[in-house]
Amino acid sequence: MLLTDILSAGAIENAIKDCEAPDSFCYKKFFQLCGLSQKSPQEVKDVFRILDDDDSGFIEESELKFFLQRFVPGARTLTEKEAKSFMSGADGNSDGKIGVDEFQSMVLS
Repeated sequence: MLLTDILSAGAIENAIKDCEAPDSFCYKKFFQLCGLSQKSPQEVKDVFRILDDDDSGFIEESELKFFLQRFVPGARTLTEKEAKSFMSGADGNSDGKIGVDEFQSMVLS
């Protein structure tokens, strides 16, 4: 399964363009622009599985750095500040990783 099976390529492109500058990434705005926040809970879980690069069942902070590149190869990496902000916004149990339920709650809130 590809991200474009769930999200439109145009919406993904607009979301990536919106955060091209370093320290301009806002996960809430990104999820809205790419259309993810309007998807069903199951579709959000499907996107999570695509983003979970090592199939561990979690997205770790080291994977967050490359979050945008999972949407568009060649997109910039997140800055350390952006990755930490993203992690703190999603990691409800403070275990240093984002589980599928935490991701779903963050996206759909």
